[in-house]
Amino acid sequence: MQERNAEIFTGERAMFGAKGLNFTNCIFEDGESPLKHSSNLKLNECVFAYKYPLWYASDITLNGGYLEPLARAGMWYSTNLSFKDVVINAPKSFRKSSQILLENVNFSDAAETLWGCADVKIKNVFAKGDYFGANSENLEVDGLSLDGNYCFDSCKNLRITNSNVIAQNCLISGEYLAWNAKNVTLINCTIKSLQALCYVENLVVKDCIFIDTSLAFEYSSVDVSTKSSIKSVKNPKSGVIRAGKIDEIIIDGSLVDASKIEIVTDEI
Repeated sequence: MQERNAEIFTGERAMFGAKGLNFTNCIFEDGESPLKHSSNLKLNECVFAYKYPLWYASDITLNGGYLEPLARAGMWYSTNLSFKDVVINAPKSFRKSSQILLENVNFSDAAETLWGCADVKIKNVFAKGDYFGANSENLEVDGLSLDGNYCFDSCKNLRITNSNVIAQNCLISGEYLAWNAKNVTLINCTIKSLQALCYVENLVVKDCIFIDTSLAFEYSSVDVSTKSSIKSVKNPKSGVIRAGKIDEIIIDGSLVDASKIEIVTDEI
């Protein structure tokens, strides 16, 4: 591959359509879309300072490096992206993209990040911002620390392991957790949420702890097993909920078919 070392690129579309290049310690400064329509690039310890750096790109590896706050909407409509040991301080990264690997990545402003993406692997990632992972599908998450509301809204085929939200030891805290999602499994998590896990199709919850969680599981098909108490459960669509205690069970027969719901508790 051709080498480009310690260079500064300026102006709009500075390296438009670049192919088969190895950039090391380079800075993509002012100017939109510096690597639009690029392919087969290796980026090592590079800095992106302005918006839309990688649109319609493919086969991109970024090892080390930094996206500054103005490098917003960074990776859209792209495929086969590998980001390792990267700091991203810009919002709206990754949209309508696929085959994404994120490892040891820090998103200080993760608002509207990973929207409408597919085939995503996340390992040891920190993200702070709302609507993380919305409308995406086929996500494997291993070690996510997430501080934000409305995460994984309307996602499909989501598997989360060894992950934390806001705090350690698998604590998920935020309103409207995983609404409109499909095929969600949560194991050994601690959940604190208002209206958690509603409108979810095929929700599996095993050995989780619920803290101050109310109006949960509305219109969801569920398989929930917990020894902890739940503040309130409202109108689950179908399935089984087994809990140590549920303070309030709200079932409106005009809205859901109660015969499709089984709720088992040690104490109500």
